[in-house]
Amino acid sequence: MWITPEEVLLANALWVSERANPFFILQRRKGHGKGGGITGLLVGTMDVVLDSSARVAPYRILHQTGDSQIFCSIACGSSRKEITEHWEWLETNLLQTLSIFDNNEDITTFVKGKISGIIAEENKSKAALEDEDSGKFREAELKMRKLFGMPGEEKLVNYYSCSYWKGRVPRQGWVYLSVNHLCFYSLLLGKEVTLVVQWTEVTRLEKNATLLFPESVRVSTRHTEHYFSMFLNVNDTFKLMEQLATIAMRQLLDNEGFAADHSLPKACKTLKNVSALKRDLDARAKNERYRALFRLTQDERLDGHTDCTLWTPFAKMHIVGQLFVSNNYICFCSREEDLCQLIIPLREVSIVEKADSSSVLPCPVSISTKNKMTFLFANLKDRDFLVQRISDFLQRTPESGHSVSQSEGRCAVWVYPLREPSQRRHYSPSLPTATQSLLRIYQKDAPEEHGPKATKEKMKEESWNIHFLEFGRGVCMYRTSKTRELVLNGIPESLRGELWLLFSGAQNEMDTHPGYYAERVEQAMGRCTLATEEIERDLHRSMPEHHAFQNEMGIAALRRVLTAYACRNPGIGYCQAMNIVTSVLLLYCTEEEAFWLLVALCERMLPDYYNTRVVGALVDQGVFEELTRACLPFLYEHMQELGVISTISLSWFLTLFLSVMPFDSAVLLVDCFFYEGIKVIFQVALAVLHANMDTLLDCNDEGEAMTILGRYLDNVVNKQTVSPPIPHLHALLTSGNEPPPQIDVFQLIKSSCEKFGSLRADVIEQMRFHQRLKVIQSLEDTAKRSVVRAIMTDSAFSIEELEELYVHFKAKHIMSCYWGASTTAAERHDPSLPYLEQYRIDLGQFCQLFGALGTWLCGTHTATLAARLFRLLDMNKDGLINFKEFVTGLSGMYHGDMTEKLKLLYNLHLPPGKQGKTQLCRHCIQCNIVISVSEVKDYKYYLRMWAMENEPKKETIKDLRRMNQEQFIELCKTLYNMFSEDPLEQELYHAIATVASLLLRIGEVGKKFTNNGANKPTDTTNAQAPAPAAELLQPEKEEPNGESSSGQSLVCRALAEAQLETLPQQTSDEEVKDDTSVSSYSMVSTGSLQCEDIADDTVLIGCAGDQQRQGSILDGDWSITFEQVLASMLTEPPLVDYFEKKGDIQARMSICKMQRRVERQVSSSSDHELAQLST
Repeated sequence: MWITPEEVLLANALWVSERANPFFILQRRKGHGKGGGITGLLVGTMDVVLDSSARVAPYRILHQTGDSQIFCSIACGSSRKEITEHWEWLETNLLQTLSIFDNNEDITTFVKGKISGIIAEENKSKAALEDEDSGKFREAELKMRKLFGMPGEEKLVNYYSCSYWKGRVPRQGWVYLSVNHLCFYSLLLGKEVTLVVQWTEVTRLEKNATLLFPESVRVSTRHTEHYFSMFLNVNDTFKLMEQLATIAMRQLLDNEGFAADHSLPKACKTLKNVSALKRDLDARAKNERYRALFRLTQDERLDGHTDCTLWTPFAKMHIVGQLFVSNNYICFCSREEDLCQLIIPLREVSIVEKADSSSVLPCPVSISTKNKMTFLFANLKDRDFLVQRISDFLQRTPESGHSVSQSEGRCAVWVYPLREPSQRRHYSPSLPTATQSLLRIYQKDAPEEHGPKATKEKMKEESWNIHFLEFGRGVCMYRTSKTRELVLNGIPESLRGELWLLFSGAQNEMDTHPGYYAERVEQAMGRCTLATEEIERDLHRSMPEHHAFQNEMGIAALRRVLTAYACRNPGIGYCQAMNIVTSVLLLYCTEEEAFWLLVALCERMLPDYYNTRVVGALVDQGVFEELTRACLPFLYEHMQELGVISTISLSWFLTLFLSVMPFDSAVLLVDCFFYEGIKVIFQVALAVLHANMDTLLDCNDEGEAMTILGRYLDNVVNKQTVSPPIPHLHALLTSGNEPPPQIDVFQLIKSSCEKFGSLRADVIEQMRFHQRLKVIQSLEDTAKRSVVRAIMTDSAFSIEELEELYVHFKAKHIMSCYWGASTTAAERHDPSLPYLEQYRIDLGQFCQLFGALGTWLCGTHTATLAARLFRLLDMNKDGLINFKEFVTGLSGMYHGDMTEKLKLLYNLHLPPGKQGKTQLCRHCIQCNIVISVSEVKDYKYYLRMWAMENEPKKETIKDLRRMNQEQFIELCKTLYNMFSEDPLEQELYHAIATVASLLLRIGEVGKKFTNNGANKPTDTTNAQAPAPAAELLQPEKEEPNGESSSGQSLVCRALAEAQLETLPQQTSDEEVKDDTSVSSYSMVSTGSLQCEDIADDTVLIGCAGDQQRQGSILDGDWSITFEQVLASMLTEPPLVDYFEKKGDIQARMSICKMQRRVERQVSSSSDHELAQLST
């Protein structure tokens, strides 16, 4: 490419001149290409270690004038072909012009101006996004694609200098982190080390520091481990690796690919080695931490943060912390944990103004809200800019009434479109559960209690009212350690719904989406889906012991909330345990409030808990095991032997202890959970194990340990509750003659905070990342085993072969997700389907796998044959096939007998659209190949028996349709190409020529019988072979050009017997060039081309002597049957041996596994090939 002219002082230090003229020199870098000796090795090593641009562009063109020692670089190239094009352009367009100039300075000025003008024109056509990345980074991206054979769709995120430990020797080089791959390259003294790891294959990623590997990063896959060390900034590198691995796991989990954020604001200056994608990922990481810290919605994006102080009227002091500003919120968090936290929605802001500065209060900003609260921030570094940003966001906020210090912006009011109340059939504000919680509805007629429990409850309410007066009430409340203390002591029932909404962040989402719940209810109710069926089945299992759900009012409210959420989030739909949690939410909240709490729970606070594979709960189960090992090591070892932790913890986390603990006690844990998050659940779970440690250590089996823990949790009581006691069904079933002592839930919570209060949310998130890699890869392995078990009885492949085939199939599917394809990734992957049908590939990917794994390879004809097989396997005609259908096609080629293989080949050459689904299914069943047209849910034995009874009868070979002459010619072409690389190709050519000759005669004879002896005049003449054809039927003579020619002539002779005679051989290449096409088809004679040159769009015509027939001579009356094909083939032992031979799938899969590596080596231009361009 052309580069901005720069002076070069030492033109020949590390470069070799290959061409020269009076004004320009073409040079090659030492160490690139063949030769170079020790100097070339040292230069190549230096280029890799120092990340020299010569690694990407080992060719360059310099400009020089006369005897001047100053040179100017004007062009560089990654290949000889590229640099040669630039050189030829210079010789053609500039040499003659430059010879006119008399002054060397004028020549240099003209050349620089000309090259700069070319570069300016090229830059105009470049996309704007490319300008965001520095030239140095774009150079590194080109280098990555060249070294590893990556396509243009693969985007580099960042690259780092490091050492890769190959054995005991570290290899210094560069690690390239792209969106989908981790790549490493090193070249030391001529020895290359290349490594490519897909992020989707990573099972473990950890940073450690040992004596052998100081500050190293370990990347583990299923089969090997890789160690990288000697990073300049290991923390930055590891964080980026974590982000990319997380994106890959998300892709495996729900097929969510990576999409760059194009709305990201441009950087003030272009950073040298930081790409736009790296900035994007950094911004995403900050957004995620910001949203998790303040419980904000997923679309909230952090605009910036700054250090400041906040004046706290309740403490009469300034608190040091950080101020965060996003598109809808202003948030503050103290530097000291739990000291103070504040969330101010911009919709609540009325005035933002700059207050007077003083030495005591420098650069203050005052923010007032609609509920008459004022917040004073000071010590702001850039106050004017902050106020301007807040002003901009206020103008975009869909509320009116904002006022900013200098100006007041107009704001549009946004309201969710609502239906008229008369149009609503399922939900309306007049419903009791639309305005009140179920608990309040059923307790309004109950007599008021005046006992000690009621007094205690009144005292709690009064404490919260005092707290509201001091710290504020609503979304703008100061959240301090005092707030946490009140939550741990229990939230009063009258305030529980309000505070759950506040602490979870659901209040903000509900306020910004008025009418959303009602719309979802109307949209979802009345539909019949898998989710609604599961909801109906579980409705009456949701807290059946509570009187609120023993009538239609509570059941109907629960149905509406669950159905509305299933409509909102089809990816989750409905999962067991959601009914238990939602029923508790409805006891203390209205329907709409319960809906938004469920949204906060499923989408933010318990991510991935309630999807089809409960991945989030399994991840936290792994985190719990890790915490148990760290906090209770002796108990952990014993519990692992019994296998108890994985059994008990899943139900604890999925239902937040609601299903294993009395309701009045478990709801207090829910209070703490909404305030502090998942760490409370971990703390309580560890406290339960610690309280039963001695008893658990004496257990001898899993059942005994579960009984001990179950009875302990059954007897965790809330002695302060004012609600009537609710019987706990599990406690009634497991209680013995002597019930164990009761445990006060407040004491349990206090004990958990004292013993395990050191748990931090950021540590839990780090542990979640490690467990997520392990869990998702484990689920992928489970899916693979399930698929293999489902089809192993219908396939002759071994279990190991099926598992490896599945790996190749899934790899193609995943590759299509990020390198583009004809169909979207979502169409190919549906997690709700059975494992067997989740991954699907299209025609292009099938052709690639067919070429790598198939046994019927036909050279250039392979793609055509693969397309025909794909058409046969794609029963539902959606352009995609699943793994079972893929194995079906391979099974026919590898494990069928001769009859089955020929039958499949025969069907592949019949025209599409005429063979029905039933016929294809019958054919594949007879070949021991089962294709599923409509997958039956095989849950019970009688269903399988019913399916077997209704299975269509097997089709015999007599039921196959007849093949016409055109289709037979296609079959001959396929067979000829299949034999081209076989060790016995000469014998096979002889055999197929004999068979073709016989079948062509059979077809001619059969045509006479079908015409009842009434032959046409042309048929009478055709009964006798014309002279050219008769000559070809004479015993063959060995051709001087080898055995292949005689085989080709035999096939041509066979074709000639069907009046597809050959013409004299062409005498020169000029005659070929003079051939012209008379239509979209090539009208040529069979003798004018070799058999392998017969293309798919060729219509064969023949001639007798000097008289040439007009049009195509393909005979529409000519046909043969499969029985005739099979009988003819059986007469030739070489063909019988070929089709009876079993293929070696393992060898093909080994070649396929190496294919990517070979592609990367071939993708870089060969110096030998490019050298021919310069000669």
